[in-house]
Amino acid sequence: MKSEISVLGAGSFGTALAIHAARAGIRARLWARSEGRVRELSAGVDETYLSGVELPDGVAPTHDLAVAAECELALVAVPSHGFRDVVRAFLRQVPEGRPQIFVSLTKGVEEQTQARMSQVCFEEGVQSGHDVRFAVLSGPSFAEELVAGTPTAAVIATEDLDLAHQLRSLLSAGNLRLYSSSDVVGVEIAGAAKNVVAIAAGAAAGLGFGQNTLAALMTRGLHEVSRLGAACGGRRRTFSGLAGMGDLVLTCTGALSRNRRTGVELARGRKLEEIQAELGMVAEGVKNCRSLAALAHQRGIEMPITEQMVEVLYGGKHPRTAVEELMSRDLKHENE
Repeated sequence: MKSEISVLGAGSFGTALAIHAARAGIRARLWARSEGRVRELSAGVDETYLSGVELPDGVAPTHDLAVAAECELALVAVPSHGFRDVVRAFLRQVPEGRPQIFVSLTKGVEEQTQARMSQVCFEEGVQSGHDVRFAVLSGPSFAEELVAGTPTAAVIATEDLDLAHQLRSLLSAGNLRLYSSSDVVGVEIAGAAKNVVAIAAGAAAGLGFGQNTLAALMTRGLHEVSRLGAACGGRRRTFSGLAGMGDLVLTCTGALSRNRRTGVELARGRKLEEIQAELGMVAEGVKNCRSLAALAHQRGIEMPITEQMVEVLYGGKHPRTAVEELMSRDLKHENE
């Protein structure tokens, strides 16, 4: 596999992966939607998202998708609500007849269609007439810690065994260790659904609840995530691994979690719009709670924590009322 890649999306995680790749000797063309962001990164320092981290020489910021599309391997690190548009525009620039490899770094599902990012890529590949190969990279991996050199482990999932081995070998370097998986569905659902549980965990913290509450939310949240993932075709073992339990623990407890912080601030009485403006980055769980609730309804799956977060975020319900309603639900067997 060639030692040059494109990274589509210059937010915190896309930039962090581009820096990681460059440190590993892989030239990374880092595409940003904003020309201002390209100018900032071209100066050699990320002041906006990564607190002054310097970019290695191997990172080449660009605003031109045609430049990014010269690479057969593209890592896509844009929010789920913009994922399809970026992939579609990128494929327009890919030379006719050349296959394209996409690695999704996006932890979400499409709001209008409830499609996973793998489904979006394949649909756009068919529409554009390009042969698309797909993988998803997910797991407990804060961007700030990755670029700081903190030992980090994640999962690269694809149904193409040969591609899994190639990507695992290419991107595992230094402080990042990747494990391969063939459970694309499970890894995608785990990455999306844990963000909603993290908002609930943050709300519990903001209300002043203790470790009992957090442990209960995380455990029952993992049960919800696993149940939905299995109903969509994922394998249950995936949800006890890095993409499932590992990422859930990190996002529910880590101070760097945007989803957790959103829940904390909501519980303190702040408006969602104000919180989002202050964050300056997307908390995927905010949009994805409705998408996942709709997907659960389609599959006949009960997800009470997710349903309560929809009401808190979009129905005006107070987080304390949501917790009270979760605690007063009908009693049942733990495995139901």
